[in-house]
Amino acid sequence: MNAIARYVRSRAHAAIVFGGLGVLALGGCRAALQLEESDHPTVLSRQLLDGPSPSTPGEYGVRTLYYGHGDDKNRSEYRDSVTFTTETVDASKLVDLGGSASSRNSYWGFTPKEFPLNARVWYPDGDGPFPLVLVVHGNHNMRDFSDPGYDYLGELLATRGYILASVDENFINGGIRGENDGRGWLLLKHLQAWRGFNEDEGNPFFQKVDMEHLALMGHSRGGEAVGHAAAFNRLSHYPDDASLTFDFDFDIRAIIAIAPVDGQYLPTDRYVPVDDVSYMVFHGSHDGDVSSFHGIRLFNRIRFTDGEPRLKVAVYVYRANHGQWNTVWGPHDSGPRSGRRLDLRGLLDPEDQREFAKIYVSAFLDYTLKGDKRYLPLFRDHRVAGGWLPKTMYITRFEESSFRPLVTFEEDIDVTTGTAEGVALRGDSLATWRERQMSLRSSNRPNTSSSQINQAVWLGWNNEIRGTDGEMGPPARFVITLPDTLGSAWRLGEKASLQLALTATDAKPRARRSPADTTEGQGQEGGQEDQRPGDDRDRDDEDEDAPEEPIDLSIEVVDAAGRSASVPLSDYGPVRRPLEMRILRRADQERRFANRYELLLQSYSIPLGDFRRLRPALDLRALKEVRLVFDRTAAGTVVLDDVGFAFLDPAYEAVRVQPSNGGR
Repeated sequence: MNAIARYVRSRAHAAIVFGGLGVLALGGCRAALQLEESDHPTVLSRQLLDGPSPSTPGEYGVRTLYYGHGDDKNRSEYRDSVTFTTETVDASKLVDLGGSASSRNSYWGFTPKEFPLNARVWYPDGDGPFPLVLVVHGNHNMRDFSDPGYDYLGELLATRGYILASVDENFINGGIRGENDGRGWLLLKHLQAWRGFNEDEGNPFFQKVDMEHLALMGHSRGGEAVGHAAAFNRLSHYPDDASLTFDFDFDIRAIIAIAPVDGQYLPTDRYVPVDDVSYMVFHGSHDGDVSSFHGIRLFNRIRFTDGEPRLKVAVYVYRANHGQWNTVWGPHDSGPRSGRRLDLRGLLDPEDQREFAKIYVSAFLDYTLKGDKRYLPLFRDHRVAGGWLPKTMYITRFEESSFRPLVTFEEDIDVTTGTAEGVALRGDSLATWRERQMSLRSSNRPNTSSSQINQAVWLGWNNEIRGTDGEMGPPARFVITLPDTLGSAWRLGEKASLQLALTATDAKPRARRSPADTTEGQGQEGGQEDQRPGDDRDRDDEDEDAPEEPIDLSIEVVDAAGRSASVPLSDYGPVRRPLEMRILRRADQERRFANRYELLLQSYSIPLGDFRRLRPALDLRALKEVRLVFDRTAAGTVVLDDVGFAFLDPAYEAVRVQPSNGGR
């Protein structure tokens, strides 16, 4: 039985056990609690990173202050408690209040022509200069002020040598739309103000701000806004009205998105491109507001082109919700009455959810703003920090700027060619082999796309021979063939790592008809052709009450002389089927989602040195093939993407989960 008990797959089971929650069954229309059984006792059983967690307070005392225009009608901290005042800015070309303009302007006492630059600041009690981080909330009731809700991050980061300013944008919260570009622009206007603070001898931050090491962090709509800010930072004109000019050009090294939306602002009708900035995003499976992992789309869009060491990280946190990342918002993702609609019983403890945020945010900033590599292994393989992380399940993506792809499935409709010049693809005994676009569980709004805007390949196999008593044919394979000179040209060796992104699905193709059917390049027989759009399961071939065999496969490399070595993929991270979730109280309401799960890929990084240790004669400079060999599970389907090589920092190799002896 898989470490993740698949009870929820069986319609005969109304509930399962998750840790200490037990089996819950309630009467009326409220369904029994349904959660996946956690595999954390296995996956998080190790603590390999030494020293204190990045969530541990640092050496500095913490000081706080407020800045703003100084005449706020509704909040005394931005009226009576500002340490110094700031000028207003004209956001009228970016923010349209629509029909609510009169009531909103009356409540706030200003219009978009006079938006204030307000923030609450946590900073170290020291000389500096210190890296600066701005965090901005997302949309919420504008009278339930959101900016205090990141106090737990402000307190921690200040002790660890960062200035954190929680930016007030409550005045563009509420029932308006199309303002996320304005949210991002306001962050850049705050950075302009900080440049002035740092240069003003009369300001408390005079020469205390390291303006060459900046990061932006945003939650929900703020999570989309930080991407817009990073893009606007390098533009000279506003894309929607070129009469508004930009002059920013800050040293923004990193952006962090917490449960973000994506695509609510589309300049020139395109998704915002972001290049050459490190990116981290995390999202909860039980998010009752942003119901899909929209931030994975920006993860896929970000490109590294300037040769600088950068990375991008994505983490999906099982049982985390939307609001508990902010101490003001809490568990009610759809407002104070959302307990009537959302099933809140299975959520992570709020302190655990925020502990995850503290660990990842602190570790990411330490690397991207301070160059501290202690926590780098956490991003490649979260299993190294099992003693620190809250006890739940995580799906993680990771890519460094040194990554060079063999195949991304984005470039054309020829399924036999890769991305790098001369790379060829072939299938052997596959029941399913097709490329398609990955979908999200749902769109965030009716007029936004439910696509991940990312192509991948579906590979299905069944090694059983139909009509026999367990007879098996040769294992199916998917083979990536490299041109003769690639290994040498890319300087492949033991310092390089083979990287790929993969997830298993629930689809199980039919058994082969006979050994004669196991020909190379076999097509779609028994595949997923009868699925409804957006559903990644093959219900025709599933026995829903049968126990499911764990999915695993071998990753094999072969050199030009035919020497080979292979390792189990499961040595490098959990290989899971999609994690189901029920976030609504009523089962019938869940049917509005295309799927009961989010189809997300897990990143795996396999040092080429591991293959060499198994086969010392293997010539890594003359690698000829990379193979996925489906020999460890009789039948199944996986989704594969982004196969290539990277030269990882030695810090990754210093701390990692060592492979088992299951290689060949």
